[in-house]
Amino acid sequence: MIEQRTIPASEATRLLRLHESHFIDLKRIEILPAKLSESVSAFANTVGGELFIGIGENPDKTRFWRGFDSMEDANGLFQVIGQMTALGSHYSATFFSSNALPGFVLHLLIPKTRDIVTATNGNIFVRHNAQNIKVVGPEALQRLKLDKGIVSFEDETVNVPLSRITNSTTTIQFMLDVVPSSEPDQWLDKQNLIVGEKPIVAGVMLYDDEPQSALPKRSAIKIYRYQTKDENGTRELLAFDPITIEGCIYQQIIDGVNKTKEIIEELKALDDSGLTTISYPDETLHEILTNAILHRDYSLPSDVHIRIFENRIEVESPGRLPGHVTVKNVLSQQFARNPKIVRLINKFPNPPNKDIGEGLNTAFEAMKKLKLKEPEITEGENSVIVHIRHSPLASPQDAVMHYLETHNEITNKIAREITGIGSENVMKDVFKSLAKRQLLEMIPEKRGNASAWRKFTGSLTAPSSGIQKSKRGLPKLLS
Repeated sequence: MIEQRTIPASEATRLLRLHESHFIDLKRIEILPAKLSESVSAFANTVGGELFIGIGENPDKTRFWRGFDSMEDANGLFQVIGQMTALGSHYSATFFSSNALPGFVLHLLIPKTRDIVTATNGNIFVRHNAQNIKVVGPEALQRLKLDKGIVSFEDETVNVPLSRITNSTTTIQFMLDVVPSSEPDQWLDKQNLIVGEKPIVAGVMLYDDEPQSALPKRSAIKIYRYQTKDENGTRELLAFDPITIEGCIYQQIIDGVNKTKEIIEELKALDDSGLTTISYPDETLHEILTNAILHRDYSLPSDVHIRIFENRIEVESPGRLPGHVTVKNVLSQQFARNPKIVRLINKFPNPPNKDIGEGLNTAFEAMKKLKLKEPEITEGENSVIVHIRHSPLASPQDAVMHYLETHNEITNKIAREITGIGSENVMKDVFKSLAKRQLLEMIPEKRGNASAWRKFTGSLTAPSSGIQKSKRGLPKLLS
């Protein structure tokens, strides 16, 4: 029997304020069953979602409530969507009514299914932001099969008391904000977070106050600060003991970003004006850490690691890139390894994953705006690492000449500091290339370990094909 609930006017108002998104679709009661099946197919084939049938939109984009006159009037919809899979278990339904508002609004909760769900017209759909996208061609279908072929560890049960998620402070606070409100155990059960009186991994990570005691070694963040620019950090180079960030996923993301920013603010870098504070875009840190936590493989006994070096940050997430996602297409392709976690954390106030599928793109664009090089993503045997380097977009040659606009000389060590080049010999080649173009020369009285370079002071006129005078009379590299 389908549940029917009467909700107060305040909750009905909150329903009317919902916006269509990657997880939510709003339809009028006039929706044709075949058309509705496309949304069901899209949600089931992606990360799941919610359909509210009986909420329309006015020309001015405001919403209105006009539900079914009786619950039986929706039988045609149930007959169609119930036949979309063999067992008809790809959805759950609730009718909402509210005093002074007309009719019953049908709420369909569509979880991600393990099998591909086809719409009644024979087409297959996936959800992208607020759109249902038809899967076209064998390549797209193959990609979807790869996505659907992975069983997520987030569905595994955890042998801890159910009260850890039904009566936690996190859950109680969350239930004050969820739409519509409900009893914790009923709501968690409807979201498929409970199996046989035990919580699953997704439920523990989202709603347990201390999931680390239930899932040790695979549910926290570790932060390291290394006093070096070397490729590998060692225990001897640690500025302090590693910091552990615990708590539910939502709080972990907040605390992890804040602690990382706090440590970074103490870093200094040498640029053309001397020692300055290193700065990384907040959006970059937030999006990359959010992505690492939400999409990590919780079956692997390893935490998320944040390593802060003198000139870069590394964020390591357990698990290889899932499905069809590769290092080359990671900015354009989507895969939710943990669809329940991804969907439900989006219900928290100010969710960390607001723009589904756009997180890493936002992180990359933020680095460009600060004229820093884009993050680099590498894949190891059992993890994915995002390298966020504090390296300017300018070429090493431009960085050296810019430094000499306000300084009389430059050494190999200083040049490596401001260009991010790690090799002394590579830096020498940069100096030689500038000297060949009569932009630099070695200072005669400084040799060996004390050697330094300065702007070219010879009396020869620089070739017009290689040098152009700037407005300030300084040499400018030609492209």
